Amino acid sequence: MLSKLDGEWFETPLGQHLLFREQRYFDNAVSDVFGFNAVQVGLPHIDFLRNSRIPLRVTCAVETPAQVRADPMFMPFESQSLDLLLLPHVLEFSANPHQVLREAERVLRPEGRLVLAGFNPRSLWGLARVLLGGERGYPWNGNFLNISRVKDWMALLGFEVAAGSMCCYRPPINRESWLRRMRFMEPAGDRWWAMGGGVYFLQAVKRVQGMNIILPQWKTPVARRLLAPAAKVINLKHYRTHRER
Repeated sequence: MLSKLDGEWFETPLGQHLLFREQRYFDNAVSDVFGFNAVQVGLPHIDFLRNSRIPLRVTCAVETPAQVRADPMFMPFESQSLDLLLLPHVLEFSANPHQVLREAERVLRPEGRLVLAGFNPRSLWGLARVLLGGERGYPWNGNFLNISRVKDWMALLGFEVAAGSMCCYRPPINRESWLRRMRFMEPAGDRWWAMGGGVYFLQAVKRVQGMNIILPQWKTPVARRLLAPAAKVINLKHYRTHRER
């Protein structure tokens, strides 16, 4: 789980570089989602729901200043009660990310929207984590999850991925001057290295399979031909019974 010191990483030049792009993505993703209840799990010091039109917006995390203090693996919300759920960098810092997704499926209403962000292990950010290890703290001490694995987990739980994107193609250098010099890598990465962004975003919709009742069309010519032999047998039995009387 994240701590206050981990949250302060977003005040660094590299953290600000990431936060600017993540805030812009979440602003666009939540603006067209409607309903009554929205929850952001994790990073409570950043308001990723600020552009949402949903009236009730709540932050949930184990650390302050979350409005609801709880473990993301056991969310204290009723089943099928949320219309929108955000998971910004929650899975890679959870002991059981699949359980977090199971909880997300439980608390979301049918057709509810899930939006998550994660660090991409197949990127320059993932390479930096492998080379430097987790001794530098957040975000390098997280367990970066492959986007294909996250998609598989979501599909097993009934989520349908509706949209996705990546950002932060520049090397994770914590110096503002170097980040400015390498800003050309962002548009180039989207075009030439689409799956190599340091951070990925996924939007998914909770689908619930319903039952469609297929009513028989008895008046069709095919149905009449199929029922004709049976009708003759029934009439014959009725005739024999009538004569025996």
